[in-house]
Amino acid sequence: MDSRPVINASVSPKGSLETLSQREVQQLSETGSGSLYTLFRQCALAILNTGARTDNAKTILEAYEDFEVRIHQQDRGVRLELLNAPADAFVDGEMIASTREMLFSALRDIVYTQSELDSLRIDLSTSQGITDYLFHLLRNARTLRPGVEPKMVVCWGGHSISLDEYKYTKKVGHELGLRRLDICTGCGPGVMKGPMKGATIAHAKQRHVSGRYLGLTEPGIIAAETPNPIVNELVILPDIEKRLEAFVRVGHGIIIFPGGAGTAEEFLYLLGILMHPDNRELPFPVILTGPRSAAPYLEQLHAFVGATLGEKAQRHYRIIIEDAAEVARQMAQALKEVKQFRRERNDAFHFNWLLRIEEGFQRPFDPTHANIASLQLSRELPPHQLAADLRRAFSGIVAGNVKDKGIRLIEQYGPYEIHGEPTVMRPLDELLQAFVEQHRMKLPGGTPYVPCYRLVG
Repeated sequence: MDSRPVINASVSPKGSLETLSQREVQQLSETGSGSLYTLFRQCALAILNTGARTDNAKTILEAYEDFEVRIHQQDRGVRLELLNAPADAFVDGEMIASTREMLFSALRDIVYTQSELDSLRIDLSTSQGITDYLFHLLRNARTLRPGVEPKMVVCWGGHSISLDEYKYTKKVGHELGLRRLDICTGCGPGVMKGPMKGATIAHAKQRHVSGRYLGLTEPGIIAAETPNPIVNELVILPDIEKRLEAFVRVGHGIIIFPGGAGTAEEFLYLLGILMHPDNRELPFPVILTGPRSAAPYLEQLHAFVGATLGEKAQRHYRIIIEDAAEVARQMAQALKEVKQFRRERNDAFHFNWLLRIEEGFQRPFDPTHANIASLQLSRELPPHQLAADLRRAFSGIVAGNVKDKGIRLIEQYGPYEIHGEPTVMRPLDELLQAFVEQHRMKLPGGTPYVPCYRLVG
């Protein structure tokens, strides 16, 4: 990625941001080896770089090596001084409003996350403690809105998709918006943008001015999938596991479009949770959909689930091909069941407390070569546990494809080795080969995709 025009600027928050303590400002301002500053700088650069067509975090960071962000305490709040920032984030010297909002959302989330971790109230040793911590993070971000009926639809799918698939995601988003449903995605390009774009037009047609476009991300992925400008609520969670849990806690239903390794990771995470016996009666609508051209992809993903997790896993979702209106109708109808269920159980509309998520799905998985190699993918495992381990394998592939740390590990030690028995590895190999052939691993163009993994079994 070639260097682009840069600009120096001073930016104050739009709206409100809690005043930071002197200690918090000092933590963020440490430019040397300060981990908190490094984290915020990376997220800020990704937000300022919105619109760049690249999915390589390492490339973005290297293109703006001289970028700095300095945090200044003011009587009325906080001011950010940006040095050598991407000029595309500004118009006539003024930062674009959506960019400024997301920039200070990043500051809010990163500072609050650190202060919460430093608090003795936080207990990350238990499943309930992890969920409570996530609840505090989302509440601080003002994402949780009590009393609002279930209408948050999560849309998952790839950032590297065909134009035909992208147009279809906009059609589905449009149909959802006509029914006044809100959209939540991973906040990046591709499927993370299309449904939001469609919904904005539909909300305008319905004169629905309070539409929500919630983007959930985490520091390791944000540079590779920079937020799209439609997002009007951005939340940066500490790690991928808390991001995934946030999706299923705040979302009321999920639509899965074509994607690659990241989408498979999300799908396996979801299936692993829904297959837990404690969640058997809990309504959680899941729809796989795409245009006619994506039918082979959806069929292959369906076959992979059947071959590895079994027929029971396949019962947790339905597949709809080339019918955006039917997708929206079925989702809207299913959300009525979610509403009735939560009322009968006195469960909150804004946070899915009743959903059982085991610690294995909550503990951060560090995709090092040793950790990936230690996975033993076997049909002898309980299905929900196999789903968890398959999710970890795909997490490693995502890291090796687009995350700065993962890319550097692959450069240093070579491809990850994924181990498992043939009954799992054969369908896994077929699925991954299809992802490569369909250009679902990376954005099209540039150098040919070189796998960051090797299957052993």
